[in-house]
Amino acid sequence: MIVAIPATHREVRLAARPQGALSTDHFHVVEVPVPEPGPGQVLVRNRLMSVVAVMRTLMQGDADLPMPPYEPDQALWGPAIGEVIAAPGTGLSPGDLVEHRHGWREYAAVDAAGVQRIDPEAMPDVAAHLSQGLTAWLGIVRAAEVRTGDTVFVTGAAGGVGSLAGQFARLRGATRVIGSTGSRRKGEYLIKELGYDAVVIRGAGPIEDQLREAAPDGIDAVFDNVGGEQLSAALAVARRGARVALVGTLSGQISGGFTAPVEIDTGSLILRGITLRGISGSDHLDAIPQATQEFGQALREGTIIFPHTRLSGIDEAPRALCELLQGRHIGAVLVEL
Repeated sequence: MIVAIPATHREVRLAARPQGALSTDHFHVVEVPVPEPGPGQVLVRNRLMSVVAVMRTLMQGDADLPMPPYEPDQALWGPAIGEVIAAPGTGLSPGDLVEHRHGWREYAAVDAAGVQRIDPEAMPDVAAHLSQGLTAWLGIVRAAEVRTGDTVFVTGAAGGVGSLAGQFARLRGATRVIGSTGSRRKGEYLIKELGYDAVVIRGAGPIEDQLREAAPDGIDAVFDNVGGEQLSAALAVARRGARVALVGTLSGQISGGFTAPVEIDTGSLILRGITLRGISGSDHLDAIPQATQEFGQALREGTIIFPHTRLSGIDEAPRALCELLQGRHIGAVLVEL
């Protein structure tokens, strides 16, 4: 079937580098010609895109990250799923679903090497391919090495990563899972819907005091996606031999940074044999098949759910990112294009 390709499409551009809180005024949506694929490229009609906290950091332009920053008056980029419309001279065919990094636009011309064909049978919902399941799996399995009988603390537990990390911890045999979040509403969701045993609420008193009450015998494994006070509290409550996965820096990313300083008593960590391990998905690409298989199976069996919010239309993409950073939603935030 021949698909009619419009002459123009819409894309979201960064209007100006933000100073302080991000707002929709920092974006503009423009109409531009649909790109023509060059040699070795495919034309993709995007169907879904995701927004994540690191996008705020990329807007600063000077972040020391292994990815290019966003530039003013240029289209943003990020994870997306789309349908191949044209793929001359490549191994892809029109109709194939692919994942790539050219979100924030309705159509994209992408190098064939930069797209990955999606197996429609791998996940019960194609949107799960835009989850942060790999990050959650890596932090729990490879960095924190969660084991049967562990007490696990997940910071930022209601976000796109944390909402899956706690569930993976339970599947790995954790007997007590504690999560931190920013509101009692989210805390109730973690306990009632995601199987957490207890929650620590940011702003409801010292994190360390709340954590000691929730884990009187200490913590065996930590999945830290926040840094700052929450990591400090986790280290104070950690048991001998605890494993700590350093996954994110949400306490700094909200304002555009990628640092979350913590004062560490190295002597105490040495005496207690505590391991801190930073982990990045780009260093563990070999884990993708196993993580995808386990995640897809758990979703089909109902032992894991994929919490997420969907907004509709590319005009809503700026609002989606702003609301993510404001903590308005639980789980991942996706935009249907």
